[in-house]
Amino acid sequence: MGLLGGGINEVIATTTFNAAPIGIHYRDKRYHAVLFLGSHTEQNVSRDGWLVANIVHDPVLYVKTAFEDLHKDQFIEEPVNGKIMHRLAGADAWAAFTATVEHRTAEAITVSLTPEKELIENVAVHPINRGFNSLIDATVHATRYRITRDIDLKKHIEYHAGLVRKCGGKREIEALAMLEGYIG
Repeated sequence: MGLLGGGINEVIATTTFNAAPIGIHYRDKRYHAVLFLGSHTEQNVSRDGWLVANIVHDPVLYVKTAFEDLHKDQFIEEPVNGKIMHRLAGADAWAAFTATVEHRTAEAITVSLTPEKELIENVAVHPINRGFNSLIDATVHATRYRITRDIDLKKHIEYHAGLVRKCGGKREIEALAMLEGYIG
């Protein structure tokens, strides 16, 4: 298996009819993720013991899944080692994992991820786009800002928004407008 590389891989994780951007950490030949308590992703992973990492190059989908639920028709049921898992329709590639809770705090769980199956659905070349990358960073900050209203997070969002406007394409600009609407 090898779709995800070293460091933190930004993916859209799917669980039972749920999708949300998360970072999957890959270091020392081990995968893990941190999931915030009370999120649909955390609740589903704790209950079902699996998640699917969807590799997608759509900035609007990253923003949308950070702040709202997708309709059930945007998921595909995928049999993986005797379990039915859900992945995103339209994902370029995906990797299915079993998930085991390793650590729990008052705010989050850390899950160990064991790869079960991966598939490349669409081979496409995506050149590096600083606007796309900055949109991902702005989205991460925005999910926390929406809860805390921390002024430092707002400054980070504004910095990355400037890069999206400067370096992004039409889809990144559209996603940024959505993000700004979600955080007010």
